[in-house]
Amino acid sequence: MHCAITLRVREGKEAEFEEALLRFVQRSLDDRGTTGAHLIRPAPGCDDREYGVLRSFQSEAHSRAFYESEMFKTYKEETAHLVEGDAVVRPLHGLEAFFRGAGHPPPRWKMAIVTWLGVYPAVTLWSWLLVPRLTALPAFAATAVVVAAVVVTLTWFVMPALTTLLRPWLHRRPSRSAAF
Repeated sequence: MHCAITLRVREGKEAEFEEALLRFVQRSLDDRGTTGAHLIRPAPGCDDREYGVLRSFQSEAHSRAFYESEMFKTYKEETAHLVEGDAVVRPLHGLEAFFRGAGHPPPRWKMAIVTWLGVYPAVTLWSWLLVPRLTALPAFAATAVVVAAVVVTLTWFVMPALTTLLRPWLHRRPSRSAAF
């Protein structure tokens, strides 16, 4: 389970907020069920004051327990004077959760390539293995079985492996000289 949290920091309070947030993140990583947190800071030199945190949990139940905890409530009270409005917490689902991390999402074309690298071999493999054994089923049912096998394979094996293996390439920022 992964969540994207965004919030806007009051002008002039960025350093104080970052210190408080880093202390909280350090404490929160000891929380049972929390598996990671990534801070996304505004780019240096820009006037944007929106911060992001990508949080990972073992399950949706762990996420709920975390956001209902006294530790989280205390953090919100301690930082209320540093932020504008409430944080926006958005669960990440599906493929976008695989591409989280490194402070910035990869370009969509890179996500498309990695997705294709996972989908094509999984569809080919499961079609080759299952379709000959499913000839007694109607075509839509045989397709449903193949698709279920592909989804399970992608979700628990292929996409986690590919995004880990290709993380340096996925999250590499273009050099300034290459940007026009």
